[in-house]
Amino acid sequence: MEFLRPATWDEALAAKAEHPDALPIAGGTDVMVEINFDATRPDVLLDLTRIDELADWSPDGERLRIGAGVTYSRLIADLADRLPGLAMASRTVGSPQIRNRGTIAGNLGSASPAGDAHPPLLADDAVVEAHSTRGVRHIPITEFYTGVKRNALAKDELIAAVLTPPADGPQQFAKIGTRNAMVISVTAFGLALHPGTGTVGAAFGSAAPTPRRATHAEEFLAAELSATGRWDSRAELDPATVTRFGALVAEAASPIDDVRGTADYRTHALSVMARRTLVWAWTDYRRKRVRTCA
Repeated sequence: MEFLRPATWDEALAAKAEHPDALPIAGGTDVMVEINFDATRPDVLLDLTRIDELADWSPDGERLRIGAGVTYSRLIADLADRLPGLAMASRTVGSPQIRNRGTIAGNLGSASPAGDAHPPLLADDAVVEAHSTRGVRHIPITEFYTGVKRNALAKDELIAAVLTPPADGPQQFAKIGTRNAMVISVTAFGLALHPGTGTVGAAFGSAAPTPRRATHAEEFLAAELSATGRWDSRAELDPATVTRFGALVAEAASPIDDVRGTADYRTHALSVMARRTLVWAWTDYRRKRVRTCA
């Protein structure tokens, strides 16, 4: 196995162009497990840990630009107020040691349906910024996942950053696993309310071949909140609305049976998580209005 350790981003892109099959590694929390279990044996390993610019984040117009090397721990510490849903998901990732090493870009690169970062990124309508020696490409998150553990990156591209708008309303994340910590999800759900645009983001993982948005559920809830004037009044939600939202989220799933859970259980769990996170998020939305008026 050849090991490449570029010192600059330009060197990394040149190396990827010369070795298209090179496997990028940053935190290594997914890659090293697969190598240790002989699930993968790349001819070339491309280490990106020396490239400082990847480990930073900054405002980018109306969005936040999160470098590919920003760890889960850094995201929790620096961006929990701006991206609460993603921070909630980050807190569920592995152990403190894993959170200190693992990166969101690593989650994206592996494109596992069970990746914890995927539902909140989908709910936030994020964009993946991919670089190559040919230039820069912005890939909408809804187009990034192309199959089980497959993504839309070209062979010579590397993830430079993720672009996502800061929260303009409450966000939530829920995950079910076989135990409370250090576990891959049986299924997970992310929700983002966008009162500024009157839209809703709802997405899930571990219940389809790829992470997926529940578009019919999003459209239903956004229309219901607008038609009843609740975006402005912040009145309590109709229980029937909450129930229907959960049912539509479940309908969007196409899970399988595996060692972690059955398809029926995943479908049921998604409906429950969707209802619960909606109630939590709406309660937060109403509470902030009360505080503003007090």
